[in-house]
Amino acid sequence: MYDKNDLRSALAPAAAAKPAGSQLFDAEYGLFYQDPPVDDDAGGRTWYTRGQNFIIAYSEAAPGAVFERTGQVDEFMVLLAYPETPAILSAGEQHETTGGYAVIIMPPGDSRIELPEGGKLVRIFTTRSPDLVAKCANADGYAEQHGNIPPLADWPEPVGGFKIRVYSLEVAPQPGRFGRIWRSTNMMVNMPPASIGPRDRTKVSPHHHDDFEQCSLALEGEWAHHMRWPWSVDMNSWRDDVHAEVGSPSVTVIPAQVIHTSTWSAGRNQLVDIFSPPRADFSKQPGWVLNADEYPLPEGTA
Repeated sequence: MYDKNDLRSALAPAAAAKPAGSQLFDAEYGLFYQDPPVDDDAGGRTWYTRGQNFIIAYSEAAPGAVFERTGQVDEFMVLLAYPETPAILSAGEQHETTGGYAVIIMPPGDSRIELPEGGKLVRIFTTRSPDLVAKCANADGYAEQHGNIPPLADWPEPVGGFKIRVYSLEVAPQPGRFGRIWRSTNMMVNMPPASIGPRDRTKVSPHHHDDFEQCSLALEGEWAHHMRWPWSVDMNSWRDDVHAEVGSPSVTVIPAQVIHTSTWSAGRNQLVDIFSPPRADFSKQPGWVLNADEYPLPEGTA
């Protein structure tokens, strides 16, 4: 359910939520502003929170910090959400640099990210990396596959093969385009422009996703994530609504089938939405995915 001026109202209407029952789950949270980091060393501090298919690694890096992956099984994404966060990126024989304020896709295999001046770094992995799964503070919430989410299946390989791909966040708004969206073979990142001032409470956007989670990464501001679980025929399984108030930085993982919308506070507010695998409905909208020419759709999706 979207306001008529919300560009997502152009999407195909979502089907009614599937019958609820034993396949409903709690929301998951990573409150990085108050929880202790998992990694805390000379390179900085890093927190880890997971969903069914993805892992968020949020780092406050010290100058000169290096983040390496050896034998990485699949692509992962990197978000440098702020300017003046230069990074030196390496994978195989490829070397790239960026001054920050960028989304980056890193290839499988061995790779290296160096932050000469430190700063805030977000890495987004799939849960195919068991060493990172083990670091997630909420790992117990996914001890078993959530039955209302299909196993992760990759989309086709990118045009030109796997390599480091750097995309600037300096993207001018365009009529008819929603947010700033990039996709890889296994995930999608949407970083809308920051909002100044509180949300208009007469134009919220309650909606649900039948078979995938939404990861809402709050980088700035105070947020309230409003969630309503569908009812089943068994009243014993009914749940109260949740209005989760969180600060920044934080992660809220909104379960599949749960009706949700978010509001935000006065001041500057920045949220990033993450999905794994990429969303087909967003991908079908002309011009919405900024690197669509590099990442083909699965056969039969168009």
